[in-house]
Amino acid sequence: MKTVTVVGLGYVGLPLACLLAKHRYDVFGYDINKEIVESTNIGKSHIKDDYLEKEVSSLKGKIKATTNPKDALSHSSIIVVCVPTPVDENHLPNLKPLESACKTIAKYLKKDDLVIIESTIAPGTCDEVVMPILETPGLKVNKDFYVVHCPERIDPGNKKYHLEDLPRVIGASNEKGLELASDFYTSIIKANILKVSSLKTAEAVKIIENSFRDINIAFVNELAKSFDKLGIDITEVIKGASTKPFAFMPHWPGCGVGGHCISVDPYYLIDKAHKKGFEHEFLKLARSINNSMPGYTISRAEEALSKIGKKITDVKISVLGVAYKKNVDDPRESPALELIHELKELACKFNVFDPYLPKYSTVSSLQEALDAECIIICTDHDLFTQIMPKQLKCIKVLIDGRNCMDKKQLENSGIIYRGIGR
Repeated sequence: MKTVTVVGLGYVGLPLACLLAKHRYDVFGYDINKEIVESTNIGKSHIKDDYLEKEVSSLKGKIKATTNPKDALSHSSIIVVCVPTPVDENHLPNLKPLESACKTIAKYLKKDDLVIIESTIAPGTCDEVVMPILETPGLKVNKDFYVVHCPERIDPGNKKYHLEDLPRVIGASNEKGLELASDFYTSIIKANILKVSSLKTAEAVKIIENSFRDINIAFVNELAKSFDKLGIDITEVIKGASTKPFAFMPHWPGCGVGGHCISVDPYYLIDKAHKKGFEHEFLKLARSINNSMPGYTISRAEEALSKIGKKITDVKISVLGVAYKKNVDDPRESPALELIHELKELACKFNVFDPYLPKYSTVSSLQEALDAECIIICTDHDLFTQIMPKQLKCIKVLIDGRNCMDKKQLENSGIIYRGIGR
Protein backbone atom coordinates (compact mmCIF):
# COMPACT_ATOMS: atom_id res chain seq x y z
CA MET A 1 0.00 0.00 0.00
CA LYS A 2 1.33 3.45 -0.91
CA THR A 3 2.27 6.09 1.64
CA VAL A 4 0.13 9.24 1.72
CA THR A 5 0.75 12.62 3.31
CA VAL A 6 -2.24 14.78 4.16
CA VAL A 7 -1.16 18.42 4.28
CA GLY A 8 -3.36 20.25 6.79
CA LEU A 9 -5.16 18.38 9.59
CA GLY A 10 -8.18 20.65 9.87
CA TYR A 11 -11.88 20.03 9.20
CA VAL A 12 -11.04 18.43 5.82
CA GLY A 13 -7.63 16.87 6.36
CA LEU A 14 -8.18 15.10 9.68
CA PRO A 15 -11.24 13.08 8.54
CA LEU A 16 -9.38 12.17 5.34
CA ALA A 17 -6.33 11.01 7.30
CA CYS A 18 -8.60 8.82 9.43
CA LEU A 19 -10.26 7.31 6.38
CA LEU A 20 -6.90 6.54 4.79
CA ALA A 21 -5.63 4.90 7.98
CA LYS A 22 -8.79 2.78 8.17
CA HIS A 23 -8.02 1.53 4.67
CA ARG A 24 -4.51 0.57 5.76
CA TYR A 25 -2.61 3.30 3.99
CA ASP A 26 0.60 4.40 5.65
CA VAL A 27 -0.48 7.92 6.60
CA PHE A 28 1.45 11.03 7.53
CA GLY A 29 -0.31 14.20 8.61
CA TYR A 30 1.68 17.38 8.13
CA ASP A 31 0.48 20.52 9.89
CA ILE A 32 2.22 23.70 11.02
CA ASN A 33 0.12 23.77 14.22
CA LYS A 34 2.05 21.97 16.95
CA GLU A 35 -1.01 21.53 19.18
CA ILE A 36 -2.98 19.81 16.38
CA VAL A 37 -0.04 17.49 15.71
CA GLU A 38 0.38 16.59 19.36
CA SER A 39 -3.32 15.93 19.94
CA THR A 40 -3.55 13.76 16.81
CA ASN A 41 -0.58 11.67 17.89
CA ILE A 42 -2.15 10.92 21.29
CA GLY A 43 -5.44 9.96 19.63
CA LYS A 44 -7.36 13.09 20.50
CA SER A 45 -9.36 15.04 17.92
CA HIS A 46 -8.90 18.80 18.08
CA ILE A 47 -12.33 19.10 16.41
CA LYS A 48 -15.36 18.57 18.63
CA ASP A 49 -17.35 15.95 16.72
CA ASP A 50 -18.55 12.67 18.23
CA TYR A 51 -17.82 10.59 15.13
CA LEU A 52 -14.41 12.13 14.47
CA GLU A 53 -13.38 11.90 18.12
CA LYS A 54 -14.03 8.14 18.08
CA GLU A 55 -12.17 7.75 14.78
CA VAL A 56 -9.05 9.61 15.92
CA SER A 57 -9.02 7.73 19.22
CA SER A 58 -9.38 4.30 17.58
CA LEU A 59 -6.64 5.11 15.07
CA LYS A 60 -4.10 6.32 17.61
CA GLY A 61 -0.60 5.69 16.27
CA LYS A 62 -1.80 4.96 12.74
CA ILE A 63 -1.66 8.60 11.66
CA LYS A 64 1.87 9.89 12.04
CA ALA A 65 1.35 13.62 12.55
CA THR A 66 4.32 15.93 12.28
CA THR A 67 5.36 19.56 11.93
CA ASN A 68 8.43 18.45 9.95
CA PRO A 69 7.54 18.28 6.24
CA LYS A 70 10.62 16.23 5.38
CA ASP A 71 9.50 13.42 7.70
CA ALA A 72 6.24 13.13 5.79
CA LEU A 73 6.75 14.26 2.21
CA SER A 74 10.02 12.48 1.52
CA HIS A 75 8.34 9.12 2.20
CA SER A 76 5.07 9.71 0.33
CA SER A 77 4.04 9.06 -3.26
CA ILE A 78 0.60 10.64 -2.84
CA ILE A 79 0.20 14.10 -1.31
CA VAL A 80 -3.25 15.51 -0.56
CA VAL A 81 -3.46 19.24 0.18
CA CYS A 82 -6.26 20.20 2.57
CA VAL A 83 -5.22 23.68 3.71
CA PRO A 84 -7.76 26.50 4.15
CA THR A 85 -8.49 28.93 1.33
CA PRO A 86 -10.12 31.91 3.07
CA VAL A 87 -10.89 35.44 1.97
CA ASP A 88 -9.41 38.60 3.45
CA GLU A 89 -11.23 41.54 5.03
CA ASN A 90 -12.08 42.81 1.54
CA HIS A 91 -13.57 39.45 0.52
CA LEU A 92 -10.65 38.77 -1.82
CA PRO A 93 -9.19 35.25 -2.07
CA ASN A 94 -6.27 34.55 0.21
CA LEU A 95 -4.16 31.83 -1.39
CA LYS A 96 -1.19 32.23 0.97
CA PRO A 97 -1.83 28.94 2.83
CA LEU A 98 -2.10 27.06 -0.48
CA GLU A 99 0.98 28.74 -1.95
CA SER A 100 2.98 28.02 1.20
CA ALA A 101 1.93 24.37 1.18
CA CYS A 102 2.92 24.02 -2.50
CA LYS A 103 6.32 25.64 -1.89
CA THR A 104 6.96 23.16 0.90
CA ILE A 105 5.84 20.21 -1.22
CA ALA A 106 8.10 21.33 -4.10
CA LYS A 107 11.17 20.88 -1.90
CA TYR A 108 10.48 17.17 -1.46
CA LEU A 109 8.59 16.29 -4.64
CA LYS A 110 9.78 13.11 -6.33
CA LYS A 111 9.35 11.43 -9.70
CA ASP A 112 5.89 9.85 -10.19
CA ASP A 113 4.37 11.63 -7.18
CA LEU A 114 0.66 12.42 -7.29
CA VAL A 115 -0.32 15.81 -5.82
CA ILE A 116 -4.02 16.22 -5.09
CA ILE A 117 -5.55 19.57 -4.16
CA GLU A 118 -8.75 19.20 -2.11
CA SER A 119 -8.80 22.83 -0.95
CA THR A 120 -11.54 24.89 -2.59
CA ILE A 121 -10.10 27.10 -5.32
CA ALA A 122 -11.26 29.17 -8.27
CA PRO A 123 -11.15 27.67 -11.78
CA GLY A 124 -7.65 27.98 -13.18
CA THR A 125 -5.81 27.98 -9.84
CA CYS A 126 -4.09 24.64 -10.37
CA ASP A 127 -2.85 25.74 -13.80
CA GLU A 128 -1.87 29.28 -12.81
CA VAL A 129 -0.70 28.92 -9.20
CA VAL A 130 -0.18 25.32 -8.08
CA MET A 131 1.73 23.82 -11.01
CA PRO A 132 4.16 26.73 -11.52
CA ILE A 133 5.14 26.46 -7.85
CA LEU A 134 5.51 22.67 -7.91
CA GLU A 135 7.59 22.55 -11.09
CA THR A 136 11.35 22.69 -10.58
CA PRO A 137 14.26 22.42 -13.04
CA GLY A 138 14.36 18.68 -12.38
CA LEU A 139 10.65 17.91 -12.31
CA LYS A 140 7.99 18.77 -14.88
CA VAL A 141 4.27 18.24 -14.53
CA ASN A 142 2.83 15.31 -16.53
CA LYS A 143 6.32 14.07 -17.28
CA ASP A 144 7.61 13.56 -13.73
CA PHE A 145 4.59 14.16 -11.48
CA TYR A 146 0.84 14.69 -11.74
CA VAL A 147 -1.60 17.26 -10.36
CA VAL A 148 -5.23 16.50 -9.52
CA HIS A 149 -8.09 18.51 -8.10
CA CYS A 150 -10.76 16.72 -6.08
CA PRO A 151 -12.98 19.27 -4.30
CA GLU A 152 -13.55 18.31 -0.70
CA ARG A 153 -17.00 17.38 0.52
CA ILE A 154 -17.10 17.61 4.28
CA ASP A 155 -20.21 18.52 6.26
CA PRO A 156 -19.22 18.93 9.93
CA GLY A 157 -21.73 17.40 12.31
CA ASN A 158 -23.60 15.48 9.60
CA LYS A 159 -24.56 12.14 11.16
CA LYS A 160 -26.00 10.67 7.94
CA TYR A 161 -23.20 11.23 5.43
CA HIS A 162 -19.58 10.54 6.28
CA LEU A 163 -16.60 11.11 4.02
CA GLU A 164 -16.51 7.62 2.55
CA ASP A 165 -20.22 7.81 1.58
CA LEU A 166 -19.96 10.92 -0.57
CA PRO A 167 -19.47 10.85 -4.38
CA ARG A 168 -16.34 12.64 -5.54
CA VAL A 169 -15.35 14.55 -8.67
CA ILE A 170 -11.80 14.52 -10.01
CA GLY A 171 -9.98 16.43 -12.73
CA ALA A 172 -6.29 16.10 -13.53
CA SER A 173 -3.39 17.56 -15.44
CA ASN A 174 -3.44 14.59 -17.84
CA GLU A 175 -5.05 11.16 -18.35
CA LYS A 176 -2.37 9.33 -16.36
CA GLY A 177 -2.96 11.54 -13.35
CA LEU A 178 -6.71 11.08 -13.72
CA GLU A 179 -6.42 7.30 -13.64
CA LEU A 180 -4.05 7.34 -10.67
CA ALA A 181 -6.43 9.60 -8.75
CA SER A 182 -9.42 7.46 -9.71
CA ASP A 183 -7.70 4.34 -8.40
CA PHE A 184 -6.77 6.16 -5.18
CA TYR A 185 -10.25 7.48 -4.38
CA THR A 186 -11.92 4.24 -5.44
CA SER A 187 -9.85 2.49 -2.77
CA ILE A 188 -11.33 4.61 0.05
CA ILE A 189 -14.72 5.88 -1.17
CA LYS A 190 -17.84 3.69 -1.33
CA ALA A 191 -19.72 6.13 -3.59
CA ASN A 192 -19.23 6.97 -7.28
CA ILE A 193 -16.15 8.77 -8.59
CA LEU A 194 -16.83 11.09 -11.53
CA LYS A 195 -13.88 11.87 -13.78
CA VAL A 196 -14.17 15.22 -15.56
CA SER A 197 -12.27 16.58 -18.53
CA SER A 198 -10.04 19.17 -16.88
CA LEU A 199 -8.70 20.67 -13.68
CA LYS A 200 -10.76 23.80 -14.30
CA THR A 201 -13.98 21.79 -14.50
CA ALA A 202 -13.27 20.08 -11.18
CA GLU A 203 -12.34 23.41 -9.58
CA ALA A 204 -15.62 24.94 -10.74
CA VAL A 205 -17.73 22.10 -9.30
CA LYS A 206 -17.28 23.02 -5.64
CA ILE A 207 -17.65 26.73 -6.34
CA ILE A 208 -21.03 26.32 -8.01
CA GLU A 209 -22.27 23.82 -5.41
CA ASN A 210 -21.88 26.39 -2.67
CA SER A 211 -22.84 29.39 -4.80
CA PHE A 212 -26.09 27.56 -5.59
CA ARG A 213 -26.83 27.29 -1.88
CA ASP A 214 -25.81 30.88 -1.21
CA ILE A 215 -28.11 32.21 -3.93
CA ASN A 216 -31.09 30.18 -2.76
CA ILE A 217 -30.56 31.15 0.86
CA ALA A 218 -30.37 34.80 -0.22
CA PHE A 219 -33.67 34.33 -2.05
CA VAL A 220 -35.47 33.04 1.04
CA ASN A 221 -33.77 35.65 3.24
CA GLU A 222 -35.16 38.38 0.99
CA LEU A 223 -38.56 36.67 1.07
CA ALA A 224 -38.35 36.60 4.86
CA LYS A 225 -37.89 40.36 4.98
CA SER A 226 -40.84 40.79 2.64
CA PHE A 227 -43.07 38.35 4.52
CA ASP A 228 -42.32 40.07 7.83
CA LYS A 229 -43.95 43.16 6.31
CA LEU A 230 -46.81 41.12 4.84
CA GLY A 231 -47.54 39.13 7.99
CA ILE A 232 -46.85 35.73 6.42
CA ASP A 233 -44.95 32.90 8.12
CA ILE A 234 -42.27 31.92 5.60
CA THR A 235 -41.63 28.55 7.24
CA GLU A 236 -45.22 27.56 6.56
CA VAL A 237 -44.96 28.77 2.97
CA ILE A 238 -41.76 26.78 2.35
CA LYS A 239 -43.32 23.66 3.83
CA GLY A 240 -46.27 24.16 1.50
CA ALA A 241 -44.05 24.65 -1.55
CA SER A 242 -42.08 21.55 -0.56
CA THR A 243 -45.12 19.36 -1.18
CA LYS A 244 -44.45 19.79 -4.90
CA PRO A 245 -42.54 16.63 -5.85
CA PHE A 246 -40.43 18.29 -8.54
CA ALA A 247 -38.71 21.60 -9.40
CA PHE A 248 -38.56 22.91 -5.83
CA MET A 249 -35.82 22.49 -3.25
CA PRO A 250 -36.40 24.00 0.22
CA HIS A 251 -33.88 26.45 1.64
CA TRP A 252 -34.41 28.24 4.92
CA PRO A 253 -33.87 31.84 6.06
CA GLY A 254 -31.84 32.81 9.09
CA CYS A 255 -29.67 35.38 10.80
CA GLY A 256 -26.91 34.89 8.22
CA VAL A 257 -24.73 32.41 6.36
CA GLY A 258 -21.55 31.06 7.89
CA GLY A 259 -18.98 28.35 7.52
CA HIS A 260 -15.87 28.11 5.42
CA CYS A 261 -17.73 27.21 2.23
CA ILE A 262 -21.03 28.92 1.43
CA SER A 263 -20.00 32.32 2.74
CA VAL A 264 -16.55 32.19 1.11
CA ASP A 265 -16.58 30.24 -2.15
CA PRO A 266 -18.74 32.66 -4.20
CA TYR A 267 -16.09 35.34 -3.68
CA TYR A 268 -13.51 33.13 -5.40
CA LEU A 269 -15.62 32.98 -8.56
CA ILE A 270 -16.56 36.66 -8.33
CA ASP A 271 -12.88 37.64 -8.16
CA LYS A 272 -11.73 35.21 -10.83
CA ALA A 273 -14.41 36.26 -13.32
CA HIS A 274 -13.72 39.94 -12.60
CA LYS A 275 -10.07 39.44 -13.52
CA LYS A 276 -11.19 37.86 -16.78
CA GLY A 277 -13.57 40.71 -17.59
CA PHE A 278 -16.93 39.39 -16.34
CA GLU A 279 -18.99 40.66 -13.40
CA HIS A 280 -21.10 38.19 -11.40
CA GLU A 281 -23.87 40.58 -10.39
CA PHE A 282 -26.16 37.78 -9.19
CA LEU A 283 -23.52 36.28 -6.89
CA LYS A 284 -22.61 39.70 -5.52
CA LEU A 285 -26.25 40.46 -4.77
CA ALA A 286 -26.69 37.14 -2.96
CA ARG A 287 -23.63 37.83 -0.85
CA SER A 288 -24.92 41.31 -0.03
CA ILE A 289 -28.33 39.99 1.07
CA ASN A 290 -26.87 37.25 3.23
CA ASN A 291 -24.34 39.62 4.77
CA SER A 292 -27.20 41.92 5.76
CA MET A 293 -28.95 39.34 7.91
CA PRO A 294 -27.13 39.88 11.24
CA GLY A 295 -28.13 43.54 11.09
CA TYR A 296 -31.67 42.60 10.10
CA THR A 297 -31.86 40.25 13.10
CA ILE A 298 -30.93 43.12 15.38
CA SER A 299 -33.61 45.27 13.76
CA ARG A 300 -36.14 42.54 14.64
CA ALA A 301 -35.06 42.89 18.26
CA GLU A 302 -35.38 46.67 18.12
CA GLU A 303 -38.90 46.44 16.71
CA ALA A 304 -40.00 43.85 19.28
CA LEU A 305 -38.56 45.78 22.21
CA SER A 306 -40.37 48.92 21.07
CA LYS A 307 -43.62 47.04 21.80
CA ILE A 308 -42.78 47.22 25.50
CA GLY A 309 -41.42 50.75 25.32
CA LYS A 310 -37.75 49.73 25.44
CA LYS A 311 -34.72 50.58 23.35
CA ILE A 312 -32.18 47.90 22.56
CA THR A 313 -29.62 49.79 24.63
CA ASP A 314 -31.97 49.78 27.66
CA VAL A 315 -32.14 46.02 28.19
CA LYS A 316 -29.87 43.15 29.06
CA ILE A 317 -29.43 40.84 26.04
CA SER A 318 -28.09 37.30 25.72
CA VAL A 319 -26.81 35.95 22.43
CA LEU A 320 -27.19 32.17 22.26
CA GLY A 321 -24.78 30.49 19.88
CA VAL A 322 -21.58 31.49 18.10
CA ALA A 323 -20.96 28.41 15.93
CA TYR A 324 -22.13 28.75 12.34
CA LYS A 325 -24.27 25.60 12.56
CA LYS A 326 -25.88 23.43 15.20
CA ASN A 327 -23.96 21.13 17.51
CA VAL A 328 -20.47 21.92 16.19
CA ASP A 329 -17.59 23.97 17.59
CA ASP A 330 -16.85 25.78 14.32
CA PRO A 331 -17.13 29.60 14.41
CA ARG A 332 -15.65 30.25 10.96
CA GLU A 333 -17.46 33.07 9.17
CA SER A 334 -20.34 32.74 11.63
CA PRO A 335 -22.99 35.48 11.33
CA ALA A 336 -23.10 35.51 15.12
CA LEU A 337 -19.69 37.18 15.15
CA GLU A 338 -20.97 40.03 12.98
CA LEU A 339 -24.13 40.32 15.08
CA ILE A 340 -22.01 40.55 18.24
CA HIS A 341 -19.84 43.20 16.59
CA GLU A 342 -22.92 45.26 15.68
CA LEU A 343 -24.29 44.99 19.23
CA LYS A 344 -20.96 46.34 20.48
CA GLU A 345 -21.15 49.21 18.00
CA LEU A 346 -24.61 50.06 19.37
CA ALA A 347 -23.19 50.01 22.94
CA CYS A 348 -25.64 47.29 23.99
CA LYS A 349 -25.35 45.38 27.25
CA PHE A 350 -25.12 41.70 26.38
CA ASN A 351 -23.73 38.28 27.23
CA VAL A 352 -22.79 35.44 24.89
CA PHE A 353 -23.11 31.72 25.49
CA ASP A 354 -22.19 28.74 23.33
CA PRO A 355 -21.61 25.37 25.01
CA TYR A 356 -19.40 24.28 22.12
CA LEU A 357 -17.27 27.43 22.12
CA PRO A 358 -16.53 28.42 25.73
CA LYS A 359 -13.77 30.81 24.66
CA TYR A 360 -16.39 33.03 23.03
CA SER A 361 -18.80 32.80 25.96
CA THR A 362 -19.06 35.54 28.56
CA VAL A 363 -21.12 33.37 30.93
CA SER A 364 -20.51 29.75 31.90
CA SER A 365 -23.99 28.26 31.70
CA LEU A 366 -27.31 28.47 29.92
CA GLN A 367 -28.98 29.37 33.18
CA GLU A 368 -26.79 32.45 33.47
CA ALA A 369 -27.48 33.34 29.84
CA LEU A 370 -31.24 33.19 30.41
CA ASP A 371 -30.97 35.93 33.02
CA ALA A 372 -31.81 38.61 30.47
CA GLU A 373 -34.76 40.53 29.08
CA CYS A 374 -34.01 39.75 25.45
CA ILE A 375 -32.65 36.55 23.91
CA ILE A 376 -31.21 36.38 20.39
CA ILE A 377 -30.73 32.81 19.12
CA CYS A 378 -27.99 32.66 16.49
CA THR A 379 -27.34 28.90 16.47
CA ASP A 380 -29.91 26.15 16.78
CA HIS A 381 -27.92 23.91 19.13
CA ASP A 382 -30.06 21.16 20.64
CA LEU A 383 -29.48 22.70 24.07
CA PHE A 384 -31.24 25.86 22.92
CA THR A 385 -34.11 24.31 20.98
CA GLN A 386 -35.06 22.33 24.08
CA ILE A 387 -35.55 25.46 26.19
CA MET A 388 -39.02 25.51 27.75
CA PRO A 389 -41.01 28.70 28.42
CA LYS A 390 -40.86 28.09 32.19
CA GLN A 391 -37.08 28.61 31.97
CA LEU A 392 -37.60 32.10 30.51
CA LYS A 393 -38.79 33.84 33.65
CA CYS A 394 -37.05 37.14 32.90
CA ILE A 395 -37.38 37.09 29.12
CA LYS A 396 -39.64 39.69 27.53
CA VAL A 397 -38.48 39.27 23.91
CA LEU A 398 -37.07 36.28 22.07
CA ILE A 399 -35.50 36.73 18.62
CA ASP A 400 -35.25 33.41 16.85
CA GLY A 401 -32.48 33.81 14.29
CA ARG A 402 -32.85 30.18 13.19
CA ASN A 403 -36.66 29.81 13.33
CA CYS A 404 -36.08 26.82 15.60
CA MET A 405 -38.46 27.59 18.48
CA ASP A 406 -42.17 26.97 19.03
CA LYS A 407 -43.67 30.38 18.23
CA LYS A 408 -47.16 29.70 19.60
CA GLN A 409 -45.88 28.20 22.83
CA LEU A 410 -43.67 31.20 23.51
CA GLU A 411 -46.36 33.74 22.64
CA ASN A 412 -48.86 31.90 24.85
CA SER A 413 -46.36 32.36 27.68
CA GLY A 414 -46.44 36.14 27.17
CA ILE A 415 -43.10 36.40 25.38
CA ILE A 416 -42.82 38.61 22.31
CA TYR A 417 -41.47 36.34 19.60
CA ARG A 418 -39.81 37.39 16.35
CA GLY A 419 -38.30 34.98 13.85
CA ILE A 420 -36.76 35.62 10.46
CA GLY A 421 -39.81 35.77 8.21
CA ARG A 422 -42.25 34.70 10.93
